[in-house]
Amino acid sequence: MKMFMIKAIFLAAIMFVSVLFGMQQANEGIHKMKGYSDGDFKSALTISETEGGDLQASVLGNDVSSHDLQQKKEKLEEMKAYNFFSSLGKSISEGLSELTEKAIAFITELIAGK
Repeated sequence: MKMFMIKAIFLAAIMFVSVLFGMQQANEGIHKMKGYSDGDFKSALTISETEGGDLQASVLGNDVSSHDLQQKKEKLEEMKAYNFFSSLGKSISEGLSELTEKAIAFITELIAGK
């Protein structure tokens, strides 16, 4: 059983590293296909620091500030809308978390007992 787990973890690690390597190769391929370095080519998420020490973030070229997020939060609180799917998702996630914790505790007891 231990050898199976070691092999499975090793295989998952190799697959994870392979995916990261593939993503890097794809990124380099995109840059080679363009044929030139483009300064306007922006990444999906950009975080920069201003001279005043404040952090500015932009997602897909759109600036995001904490004030925008605060306004959206206040607007949602004002609406007081009940989202059935949100509450259903929360209850399912709580149940799965509890089930996972119990399964891990059970497996740990089995391993420690032997």
